[in-house]
Amino acid sequence: MAATSCSNAFSYDVFLSFRGSDTRHGFVGNLYKALQEKGIHTFIDDEKLERGEEITPTLMKAIQESRIAVTVLSHNYASSSFCLDELVHIIGCAKKKGLLVLPVFYNLDPSDVRHQKGSYGEALTRHEERFRDKKESFNHNMERLEKWKIALHHVANLSGYHFKQGYPSYQTFYS
Repeated sequence: MAATSCSNAFSYDVFLSFRGSDTRHGFVGNLYKALQEKGIHTFIDDEKLERGEEITPTLMKAIQESRIAVTVLSHNYASSSFCLDELVHIIGCAKKKGLLVLPVFYNLDPSDVRHQKGSYGEALTRHEERFRDKKESFNHNMERLEKWKIALHHVANLSGYHFKQGYPSYQTFYS
């Protein structure tokens, strides 16, 4: 992945990071609509954006040009190398330019993210196994895996929101 660089110019108020298959047509779609209705300029990836193994320049730029990143961490978020690369870039911008990161734990225990247990542990194990099969880029991929683990631990230690479907409202928690 390219080195993290973050500009001070803002094109977006909010950048939404999420696993599309888990939340796009429910929680994230409703959140995006509510933010737009309040006049909050929000970046949401288009399903037509080019997807590959690593984060695209378009998404990197959108993260860099956002004031706030809302990370919706759902059951399958860590199964996507794309989402994990995006999270690494978000955390990098948080450290370098003060991007505010607001995690939302969607039907997920924050400690599973922090300690990489449950679906997060399983997903990281699958990524590691896949990387072991790619001998030619093994070192690069293992570094990438370590960055993912650090970013997940970091985001799970931030103050955020725990949303459980079926409950009347969300709860705020402070790590």
